[in-house]
Amino acid sequence: MSNEAFDAVDVIRTKRDGGQLSNDQIDWVIDAYTRGVVADEQMSALAMAIFLNGMSRAEIARWTDAMIRSGERMDFSSIIGPGKKIATADKHSTGGVGDKITLPLAPLVAVYGVAVPQLSGRGLGHTGGTLDKLEAIPGWQASISNERTIDILGSIGAVISAAGSGLAPADKKLYALRDTTSTVEAIPLIASSIMSKKIAEGTGSLVLDVKVGSGAFMKDIQQARELAEVMVGLGQDAGVTTSALLTNMDTPLGLTVGNACEVEESVEVLAGGGPADVVELTLELARVMLRNSGVDADPAEALKDGRAMDKWRQMISAQGGDPDAALPVARETHTVLAPQAGTLTRLDALSVGVASWRLGAGRARKEDAVQLAAGIKLHAKPGDTVTEGQPLMTLMTDTPERFDRALQSLEGAWDINGQLSETSIILDRINA
Repeated sequence: MSNEAFDAVDVIRTKRDGGQLSNDQIDWVIDAYTRGVVADEQMSALAMAIFLNGMSRAEIARWTDAMIRSGERMDFSSIIGPGKKIATADKHSTGGVGDKITLPLAPLVAVYGVAVPQLSGRGLGHTGGTLDKLEAIPGWQASISNERTIDILGSIGAVISAAGSGLAPADKKLYALRDTTSTVEAIPLIASSIMSKKIAEGTGSLVLDVKVGSGAFMKDIQQARELAEVMVGLGQDAGVTTSALLTNMDTPLGLTVGNACEVEESVEVLAGGGPADVVELTLELARVMLRNSGVDADPAEALKDGRAMDKWRQMISAQGGDPDAALPVARETHTVLAPQAGTLTRLDALSVGVASWRLGAGRARKEDAVQLAAGIKLHAKPGDTVTEGQPLMTLMTDTPERFDRALQSLEGAWDINGQLSETSIILDRINA
């Protein structure tokens, strides 16, 4: 005779038939799955039922809370207060191509006395991972203890690190399952996955960068807006000041896609240069983070006067990295030339992201290694004029046998003299 409060089959049936799960059912199923009482195939069936029938706002909030309660919560109260940091602020991106924004953003916001505990992830598929990028810096360590995190936040004000295993363990287990059961796109499950980790992380405010377009997880702006609204609501319900920006991911961000090359571009931004789109998005997210933390300042000044660069150097050094060390360089390159003269009117983010992945910059499975020097440098972006035979992009890898498959993914990836669509980086704002 089982001592369990519910039976997994009954919970699955409730959601399969379009019903609403009770708080007690949600609490039990998350806890029982974490303990191994609910089997993977049962949670797969429930995830598919949620994917097909959705969840109410109350159900999503309770599901998120149950995932938070499956593990520990971080507490940064010791570093905030009179004479200490003003507040804690974090940013989450739903992932894109060339999205290196976290690297310049965290030290930039920290300049203004706001602590930035940026728990980041690794790349999967065509989407790059912040930790993979930073590991291109010799000596830099992604995994640090909670105690060390709090120490660095108190002294320097910015940490970019891997989430500890104690934060929302239910999410880690469920995320792996969603990946293999075609339920990744379920908005209630995406929202609760992201927000359970961010709320457990203990940040006071959060800005969400929800990407929309070819290279994004969400191709459709209406779906992206729905996801953003659900996540903002979850954050607000949990007492975290939360805002969202919907941003354009039809074209890669910046001029680099990869690991070491994106670090190089981030350093250019911190030095007061860098591509206009990367600078614009970095500054816009910084403004929201500062405003949500009660700070009235223009972060553009800290990029110009060197304070953001100083903070970057301190942040990298604190995690064992050498900010002056040479970054890895690929052994082999291949240049793609413009087939005709004219205006580049389209450059597909997904195609470029897949090409970079195939060159070795990304991974197909979580356990795969990445090549730190692999990736793509873009020599032109939509709106630029090109001449016939001019370099469009340079592919980089240590394993030249990868070039053929990367080039296959770039077939039809750009248009010259087509219709140029004028779209801004920021597509919409939700409570921002």
